Amino acid sequence: MRLFRKPNKKGFTLVEIMIVVAIIALLAAIAIPNLLRARHNANETAAIGAMRTLSTAMESFRAAQTPPTYPALITNLSTAVPAYVSASLTAATGPATARQGYFFAYVRTSANTYTLQGTPATVGTTGTRRFYVDQTGVIRANPVGAAGPGSPEIQ
Repeated sequence: MRLFRKPNKKGFTLVEIMIVVAIIALLAAIAIPNLLRARHNANETAAIGAMRTLSTAMESFRAAQTPPTYPALITNLSTAVPAYVSASLTAATGPATARQGYFFAYVRTSANTYTLQGTPATVGTTGTRRFYVDQTGVIRANPVGAAGPGSPEIQ
């Protein structure tokens, strides 16, 4: 009787494993671009928020000065006591120190005017649009080049 019993088969066949791998690859091909786009959009939204935060901090800093003046350096916002913004935000001044995919360039043009540029660390990957704000507090964006006072406003 033992000679006619089938041995127990355990495990998966090569075809079954290949089907599972193909299904996983298909799901990854669908999901990964969507995840990258979501991250890209989140970086741009965070950059807009950072620009708004920095603009508000500049106005608070200016109001606390006698006579009113904007900070000479962006780092003055984080070294003031109490600090107007976190040091990690004012340290994001280049691609290597970017915060959530963006870095910021601040220039005080006079005691009563300034410009602040937000640029993606890797254009097309961490963000596409470049942002601009000045003493008016209006954030502007440009999807193809540097943003400036003539760029469209963020709605």
